[in-house]
Amino acid sequence: MKKIKKTAASKRWERFARNKRALISLWIFGILFGLSLFAEFIANDKPILLMFDGKLYVPIVRNYSELVFGGEFDITADYRDPFILDLINKKGWMLRPPIGFSYNTINYNLPSPAPSPPTLENWFGTDDRGRDVAARVIYGFRISVLFGLTLTLFSSIIGITLGALQGYYGGGLDLFFQRFIEIWSGMPTLFMLIILSSVVEPNFWWLLGITLLFSWMSLVGVVRAEFLRARNFEYVLAARAMGMRHSRIMFVHILPNAMTSALSYLPFILGGSITTLTSLDFLGFGLPVGSPSLGELLAQGKANLHAPWLGIASFTVLGLTLSLLVFIGEGVRDAFDPRRNR
Repeated sequence: MKKIKKTAASKRWERFARNKRALISLWIFGILFGLSLFAEFIANDKPILLMFDGKLYVPIVRNYSELVFGGEFDITADYRDPFILDLINKKGWMLRPPIGFSYNTINYNLPSPAPSPPTLENWFGTDDRGRDVAARVIYGFRISVLFGLTLTLFSSIIGITLGALQGYYGGGLDLFFQRFIEIWSGMPTLFMLIILSSVVEPNFWWLLGITLLFSWMSLVGVVRAEFLRARNFEYVLAARAMGMRHSRIMFVHILPNAMTSALSYLPFILGGSITTLTSLDFLGFGLPVGSPSLGELLAQGKANLHAPWLGIASFTVLGLTLSLLVFIGEGVRDAFDPRRNR
């Protein structure tokens, strides 16, 4: 029976799959991130579906007035209000998320002053404003990973492009950019981020922009070294002699080989991006006040030592996320290691 020849990608995947810790970490991280994308269906103070008087409503997607359910005021219905609940239960039913709080929902019926300890209603307790910690952890995890993925994507595009230009052309261009990177990387990054964040009121995209100013250098050195090595290979010299465009030589013929080493850095860059956002939020220079944030929960845990559930919840999620990314990064690094081809 004729054997099917394995491609380089399939061999790398097999080497990655042999690392059981990395494979399990990838599955766990993927499942957790996938669930967090549907955070509104897991933790929300609005029902997912509502049947009232024979009509079906979707409050999780659209806001409805109290008048629709027989209320007295033309305002958005509060589905935690006992009066509204009584009206709905008389003529219909509701399908609620597992956690009946959103990240900004305040529980006014706490058994003790906020921050209150974990209960059957608030699984991880509440913060110092009476908001559900479990809901804030879920939403905070989602926004942290999305921030890290976006920052990793744009950092990789800029870093790979500049590294390719430096390594391919060399000479004065390479010398100029190397001196610039040495100066730019010598700046106190966290202090610069704090100063820039204090100039204007930060939001997701503003934080992404100012963080990108210092995060693009991660892949420049790796890609530059690969292009410096490959630019004098025979197939590159032959392509130049045939009059092929430099851009085609760089990004079609050399870049796929350079990406082998660059890809192994991506999980670690993602972990560093999440840590950067958490640090800024912890210091109070991150996302706007009230946004779900793991760093803000850590800061609350520091300020409320009598409420250990605040620090434990955020630290556990952050530590688990970074550990999973490190294990995944180790698996990717081993998969692309040419010494493990046997």
